[in-house]
Amino acid sequence: MKIKDTAMTYDAVCHLGESKHQKPVKQAAIWRQIIKLLSKAEMKAVNFKYEEVGMDRLGKDEPCLILMNHSSFTDLQIIGTLFADRQYHIVCTNDGFVGKEGLMRRIGCIPTKKFITDPVLVKDMKYTFDTLKSSIVMYPEASYSFDGTQTPLPRSLAKCLKIMKVPVVIVKTDGAFLRDPLYNNLQKRKADVKATVTYLLSKEDIAQNSADKLYEILSEAFEYDHFRSQHTNNVIISEPFRADGLHRALYKCPSCLKEGYMYGKGISVSCKHCNKTYTLEENGTLRAHEGETEHQYVSDWYAWERKQVREEIERNDYLLDIEVDIKMLVDSKSIYSVGEGRLIHNRDGFRLTGCDGKLVYEQSPKASYSLYADYFWYEIGDMICIGDSKKQYYCFPKDQDGAIVAKARLATEEMYKLNA
Repeated sequence: MKIKDTAMTYDAVCHLGESKHQKPVKQAAIWRQIIKLLSKAEMKAVNFKYEEVGMDRLGKDEPCLILMNHSSFTDLQIIGTLFADRQYHIVCTNDGFVGKEGLMRRIGCIPTKKFITDPVLVKDMKYTFDTLKSSIVMYPEASYSFDGTQTPLPRSLAKCLKIMKVPVVIVKTDGAFLRDPLYNNLQKRKADVKATVTYLLSKEDIAQNSADKLYEILSEAFEYDHFRSQHTNNVIISEPFRADGLHRALYKCPSCLKEGYMYGKGISVSCKHCNKTYTLEENGTLRAHEGETEHQYVSDWYAWERKQVREEIERNDYLLDIEVDIKMLVDSKSIYSVGEGRLIHNRDGFRLTGCDGKLVYEQSPKASYSLYADYFWYEIGDMICIGDSKKQYYCFPKDQDGAIVAKARLATEEMYKLNA
């Protein structure tokens, strides 16, 4: 998938007007049938099956909040298949509206800014539930999983349930990550996909429980580990490209402790510094060619990297300092390429400078609990996005092979915890 990209000076972009807010519009039933039809081939390819748990408690036309774990683009096709007979709106990132805002609104999408406080979204959701009498689909993790495990949920989600006062349904998938993991450059693998649709919380449950308790319930419901589950259930992924790009998540060698030297290609991920190589087996486990296999699962390796990042931050040793190409988002007409710059991330947060000295943006480590970081974003490259409610800055490291956007996300999450 591509995105409209326009070259423009930083000054010119700053003088562009913001997109005018529009309320969500009622979704026509024909759009749901079109989405279902367009999803049919993919659902057949993955032998899609699903089961429902407690869904008889939900009224046929009763609005509800549908929460789904975020594994791959296949998630959208699953939603289109499961809820073709129920009016629903989807909360999606505002860059998804670029060049196609009219269509996105007609099919029921509600824009938001990832990891940026967005009070307008709360109003739009309330309007959708109360006035349009529609359900809402939300991916509360906000970003695709890097390592096949859940990403943090915002604590504000539990407070949101208190405001919306609608039942909560959770859709949990198995196989969607194995089909199309983000690190693998959009290369699809053969994998069956199934989903479990569970009535999780009634309006009474929400009223009777504290926000802290609701957050605990939601976090527990979202726990998963796709690689470990693959091994447990002996799911075979035999594609010869299954480790392509795996160094995006496994960026630090557990043997020599060097960063930026890992390289995933074919069925293996290797360290260019010490030459240690690990095979990603067909059952989802890792195996060192020689010596100790420090981590059996990708998720264990990633968790170890998180711990390493935390320790760096606590020692005040953590530093990301890279040259980047900068694109900006200020409206839904285009993404704007504004030039080059320098992105620094340390204990004080982010600092972005560039565009011949005209751009200076700083972001506190308290600004967000996580980071919008992505691999192969709109087929352009790996990306880190920072910004505020008016402007978002999409930073593409010049050194795509050595850049570590996953580490920046881990560091953002750990710094937020330390500053909470």
